[in-house]
Amino acid sequence: MRAGVFDSGVGGLSVVKSLKEHKLFSEIIYFGDTARVPYGVKDKNTIIRYSLEALEFFKNFDIDIMIAACNSVSAYAINELKQSAPFAISGVIEPGVLALKNKTDDKDASILILGTKATINSGRYETLLREYGFNNITSLAPSLFVPIVEEGLFEGEVLETVMHHYFHNLQEPDFIILGCTHFPLIAKEISHYFPHATLIHSGEAVVEYLQSKYSFETTFQQTAIKFFASENPDKLKQTAKTWL
Repeated sequence: MRAGVFDSGVGGLSVVKSLKEHKLFSEIIYFGDTARVPYGVKDKNTIIRYSLEALEFFKNFDIDIMIAACNSVSAYAINELKQSAPFAISGVIEPGVLALKNKTDDKDASILILGTKATINSGRYETLLREYGFNNITSLAPSLFVPIVEEGLFEGEVLETVMHHYFHNLQEPDFIILGCTHFPLIAKEISHYFPHATLIHSGEAVVEYLQSKYSFETTFQQTAIKFFASENPDKLKQTAKTWL
């Protein structure tokens, strides 16, 4: 099986890493729309348009499924992608919510959702969580995290200062949904700030979701990965080399 993974920038590499570790696919085609990152500050119609343009790119490859590893795309464009795609489509929001549901039966557990402005404003995570009976939900859009990750600042003084800016008024939650695929790249630092919280990682959630939904008859010893970007592909490849 072959998969396409689409993200606005480098964040989707966190999903690629999990897919690679679990050896679900023989090949992964990764496309980062780095010329137009971030999507999370853009309006719904623009996100849909960019997503459908990315879909046209993936139609050039023989893939079995395209994973929209961008939460903003998953919030606004999944239905349009499914209507236009000749292959299966998966987002990351539903897998993330199901992963949390599988980790706890405590409907009063405190949940912190971290995402871009577009993802948080969509209310998609909150809607799905409430359908499963979770109501103790806080949502936050730490928008500076995305450019920090794009710059490769996965730790250090800048990240620590920005984290304090966003988190200092919050009580430590029981669970944190990393509702942007850039955020797992700084998950270690988020865990340092909230040491007792359980983090829900989009990559692992997608793997769990795909394994429950599809029949993988075999695993592959190696996963070939091809990287494409709408701007500066060498920078994407260097980040991939560091992260993967």
